[in-house]
Amino acid sequence: MRLPSQMDEAMKRTIRGLTSAGEPLILEATAALRRYHQAEDAGEPPEQVERLRVLAESAYQAVTDYQLYAYGLQPITKH
Repeated sequence: MRLPSQMDEAMKRTIRGLTSAGEPLILEATAALRRYHQAEDAGEPPEQVERLRVLAESAYQAVTDYQLYAYGLQPITKH
């Protein structure tokens, strides 16, 4: 049986692993959201702003899908 401190450490390693494994996706999603907001603030054409919004939304969905997969809560679905 693990002691509480051992369980905490194991959990931290797991969370760190998940975070570092998903870090490129998180960075990509954050950059996509930033580009969307910059385009919106700059008054770019609505079509361009909408395209960037869809890209940002898709990137965040990829992060969510990956995290659910990494936690064993959802299989990876290939489209």
